[in-house]
This record gives sequence, structure tokens and C-alpha cells, in this order.
Amino acid sequence: MSFELLVKESFTQLSSGQKKVAEYLLENIEKVAFFTAVQIGREADVSETTVIRLAYALGFRGFSDMQASIQQHVLESSTSRFTESAPLAGEESSIFTRVIERDFAILRQTLHQLNQQDVWKAVDWLMEADQVLIIGYRASYAAAHWFTYYLSMIRKNVLLIPFNGEIEERIVSLTDKSVVVAVSFPRYTKDTIRVVEASKQMGARIIAATDRLLSPVSRLSDIAFTTEINIESGHYSNASVINLLNLLLAGIEEKNSTQTETRMKKFEQLYSSWSTFVE
Repeated sequence: MSFELLVKESFTQLSSGQKKVAEYLLENIEKVAFFTAVQIGREADVSETTVIRLAYALGFRGFSDMQASIQQHVLESSTSRFTESAPLAGEESSIFTRVIERDFAILRQTLHQLNQQDVWKAVDWLMEADQVLIIGYRASYAAAHWFTYYLSMIRKNVLLIPFNGEIEERIVSLTDKSVVVAVSFPRYTKDTIRVVEASKQMGARIIAATDRLLSPVSRLSDIAFTTEINIESGHYSNASVINLLNLLLAGIEEKNSTQTETRMKKFEQLYSSWSTFVE
């Protein structure tokens, strides 16, 4: 298990001081790879003892064992990181080039940290669920709407939770065979957390698409998929989020190709009879 995933799995059982250290480590993981326990404690504003206790709480034999795990994580991330190419002679690197290259780098990093077993497990859940609710508010809405549209092409009983109205009615119909997909990127909304918490109380499984393992929605999820977001231009890019969700669609189509093809043919027949598209 990776260090990040280990922290996520253990986070709720940690003390407040240990949570503070854990969050600091994940947010500064490359910086702290060779820090001592004293240095980490000073930076996280806790005692050295709290840092050492965190190591034991996470199941390590001691601080040096935890530090080795962090160093291994950093090493693996560094060797797989996309190296942006320098501009050719006489060619200036424009803002557009930098934004696109940054998206490429994020996609490669997302692929590197992806847990394929979790992807296939999420695919099975989405295929077997009696219904799938999808939520994404504000900046996360576009990706949630896109995923709802394409997932509903593959299977029935897929609903997007609206901004207001009918929220309670959709949550109350959830069962322990239902799945909720929560798309949540900064700035996180309280409404998303409320919906996820209520859905868990109904017994539904939660799949999260978010930016970090300790984001509010990730801590509530059964499976969390993370990807960085390109905020170079002042807002985040949906490119990596869409690609992350597209992996789930690709997995469903791979496992359920016959039923997917049958459903798509029905759509095409309806589109044709209604002259929906310009031919």
C-alpha cells in the first residue's frame, strides 16, 4: 500500500495532532522526504513525539521506517514524472504551450498513481448498482454532468443530483446496492459533503473523484481517485478530471460490451426516427 493510501485508510483513527502531521506530510511530501522527526514536528507545529507516534499509528516499526516509505514514494513519483520539453531554438514558450504541457504532465502523473484494482472494483460497482447518483457542484458540475450523460448511455437509472430541489427525494431512494459518484475539487462545497454523508447513511457506496486523498469527500469515500488540476491560468482545467472519469466508462464498456452495444443501437434507432442530429 502506498504511503498516501495508508494515511487515508488510517486517517479517521488518528489523534488531532497526528492528523495535523499526516496532512502536512502529504501536502509537502517531497520537501520532507529527508527531514528528521524534529524538523517535521517544527514545520507541522507539533511535538517530535507526535510525529513518532504517527509512524506507529500507521503501522510502521518507527519513524525511520515511515521515512523510508516516504522516500520510496518520492523516488517512484520522480522517476515517472513527465519532463516538459524546452522550446526549440528561436521559439518562445507561450502561455498556451505551458498550459497544454502542464495538462500532459498531470495526465502522466495520474496514470502513474492510478490503482487499477480500484478502477475495476469501481467498474463492477457501477455495473451492478440498482441506481447511480452523481453529484458535482460549482466548478465540479461540468465534469459531473458529462459523466452522467455518458454513463446513462451505457446503463439505466443514472441521475445527476441538481443544485436545488429533489435532492432529498433522490437520496431517500438509495439502497445498499446503490452507488454515488462525487466529483469534488476546490473550492469544496458543503452541499457535496452533506449529500455524501446522507448517502452513506442510506447504505450507498461512495466513489470520489477529487484532487487529494485527504480532501473532505475522499475521507468519506469507499474508493477515491485523485488527479491534480491545472490552475496556472487562475482556474482549474477539467482535462484531467474528464480523463479520470473516462477510465471508468472505458472499463464498463470493456466488461459489458454486448449490453452496451445493444443499448447504443436502441439510442441510434431513436435518434434516427426523431432526426435528432444533422447527418
